[in-house]
Amino acid sequence: MEIKIGTELTLEPIPALEDFERFHCKLVEQTDRILYIDYPVNSLTKKTAFLVDGSQFRVTFVSGQDKSYAFNTEVIGRKMTNIPMIMLTLPPDDEFIKIQRREFVRVKTTIDVAVEFDRQTFQFVTHDISAGGLALNLNRNVPFKDGDQIHLTIVLPFSNGDIRYVQTKAAFIRTFEKGVDKLASIQFIETSDLAKQQILRFCFERQLMNRRNEMKIM
Repeated sequence: MEIKIGTELTLEPIPALEDFERFHCKLVEQTDRILYIDYPVNSLTKKTAFLVDGSQFRVTFVSGQDKSYAFNTEVIGRKMTNIPMIMLTLPPDDEFIKIQRREFVRVKTTIDVAVEFDRQTFQFVTHDISAGGLALNLNRNVPFKDGDQIHLTIVLPFSNGDIRYVQTKAAFIRTFEKGVDKLASIQFIETSDLAKQQILRFCFERQLMNRRNEMKIM
C-alpha cells in the first residue's frame, strides 16, 4: 500500500507504556518496503523523540479517501539528508487493518475475564471484545442484573508472549442468546487511556491473526 507523501502518522509504542505516549510525524519518503519519516514529536511533552533501532510501534493514519488504517512497524535506521529521517518497515498490504471510526470493532476471541460484584468474584471467558466492551459466555447463573456496575480484570495475551491484566469498571447491559450460547453484553466505563490502548492493540493483533488464518483456509 502506498501512503501519500506528507501524510501525518501517529506512532504508539508496542507494548503500550505506562504514561500512554504517542508520537506524531510526517511521511517524507517511501521506497519499496521502507518508510522515511521526519523526527517525531511526543504528543505529551511536545519534544522531539529519538527512536531506538528495533523499537516497535503501531502506526495509524488517514488516507486520501478519509479512511483510517493501522499497521505494525519497526525502526530500522536513519537517513541523514537535509531533513534527518527515521526509517520504518512497511508491511505487506494484507497486514493493514482498516479502522472503523464510527463504532468499535468487535473481535471474536476467547480470553479470561474475572468479574467482581458484591464482594464476589466470577470467572468467565469472552465471546468477543472491543475497545468499548465485550460479550461474556455465561456458564452459570449470576447475581448481577441489567444496569448493575461490575469490575473487570481482563487477561490480554499478546503475540510476543506479553500478558497484560487490564482492569476497568463496567456496566452489565443485558443477556441474550446466540445459538446455543447464553451471552452477556458488557460496556466499559471509566476505562483509563492506557487500558483502552492495550485493548485496542489486542483487538488489532487478533484482527490480523484472524485475517491470516482466513487466507490460509482459502
